[in-house]
Amino acid sequence: MAIITFLSDFGESDHYVAAIKARILSVNSSIQIIDISHQIEPCDIAHGAYVLKSVFRDFPKGTVHLVAINSAGQQGDKYIAIKLEGHYFIGTDNGLFGLISDTMAEGQVDINVNNLATTFPAKEVFAAAAAKLASGTHISDIGKPLDQFKKMLGRHLKANKSLIAGHVIRVDHYGNLITNIDKPTFDILSAQKTYNITFSRENSRRINESVNSVEAGDIFIIFNERKLLEIGINQGNASELLGLGYDSPVMINFE
Repeated sequence: MAIITFLSDFGESDHYVAAIKARILSVNSSIQIIDISHQIEPCDIAHGAYVLKSVFRDFPKGTVHLVAINSAGQQGDKYIAIKLEGHYFIGTDNGLFGLISDTMAEGQVDINVNNLATTFPAKEVFAAAAAKLASGTHISDIGKPLDQFKKMLGRHLKANKSLIAGHVIRVDHYGNLITNIDKPTFDILSAQKTYNITFSRENSRRINESVNSVEAGDIFIIFNERKLLEIGINQGNASELLGLGYDSPVMINFE
């Protein structure tokens, strides 16, 4: 069965999400549409990229991912489709797709072939293109060839034998602080060494196995399912209580 995932900053209180689904189903009523989230902060490309990067590989290859975040974009931004890691992505060329993978695209096209001027591109342009891709149309047949698409630079990890310097890249729904410090890098640099993790005014020499390995109200530090270092408070909001948020520094010193 053809699958289209749908990620947007539309929220749930208006008709926008339903209108786009209706347009997709009017092209092919057998398509399965799966919502990733519609609670992305308005026009927050970093938030959208984090969520999409976290989940798109869990879907079967060939899945079409319709992304409507800051879909109006800036003047001159194109509406595009990209084939990347065996998946298809449709949205505005606003830099988001450059944040989800370092792999070279297998194909990329401008899908606004009629230069349609619209205030609702997700419905008027994205939906039909997504439905065609999900129905088996080749990507080269839904748009004009595109030389490149925008790529933004995310926060990069700094690491050497004595230090890992990272940042918070996402504060999740629970107030947990997800960083860009990855477990493979930590495992290599921490071998046969002691370490001290520092953030805000706190420090720790221990990484926990799970959230519930600490008491309620205590700080936990884990590597989550994406193998990224995560800091939280069991049954509490770490962002509020520690005064940390997006881009806050987190350091690991090795001895």
